[in-house]
Amino acid sequence: MKFNFRSIFLLSFLFFSFSILAQPKDINSTQLADTTFVNLKDYSADFVYDMKYATNDNFLKTKVYDCAECFLRLQTVRALILANAAFLQRGYKIKLYDCYRPLSIQKKMWEIVPNPIYVADPKKGSIHNRGGAVDISLVSLDGTELEMGTAFDHFGIEASHQYSKLSKQVKNNRKLLKSVMQKNGFNSFDSEWWHYNLKAGLNEKVSNTKWKCD
Repeated sequence: MKFNFRSIFLLSFLFFSFSILAQPKDINSTQLADTTFVNLKDYSADFVYDMKYATNDNFLKTKVYDCAECFLRLQTVRALILANAAFLQRGYKIKLYDCYRPLSIQKKMWEIVPNPIYVADPKKGSIHNRGGAVDISLVSLDGTELEMGTAFDHFGIEASHQYSKLSKQVKNNRKLLKSVMQKNGFNSFDSEWWHYNLKAGLNEKVSNTKWKCD
């Protein structure tokens, strides 16, 4: 196959254009308000995703999201990227199970399991509905998940930060996750080692903002 100069130029231009479009946006140069909902993947390519509620692999045993996206308020994304940068320096990265949850999804979850022990009552809303919470774990750079003692959404006492009958390695893994997240503006949730709230997000309003699926 022969290529003339024009063909080579066109291919080079298309490749360059695609590369530019594929680059994450610079979160420090955005003009958006901190409360704006944005897609995390638009600002960083350094996260791993396992969005459980976009699958049947969750305690509800059913899919409640139409697609697996991680939307959060910009201020939450900014803090999360800083936390992930600290983990990357240690040879790990954040794996996400859940992010912002529209109120309509919260209502759907409540219809399936109307028990406040497992699902926040949509009448009150949760920090997930405010775009300020994430459910996360850690993986090594080759994608191997760190052992945290229980699976995500395990509702036994073993998932609590106060539970002590764990191996030294599990304790160290939980401690690492908690310490870095707290240093970057997040609060832990005592009964769930995976759940973190951005302190600044507690004052935001419950939202039903939805995203489009491809």
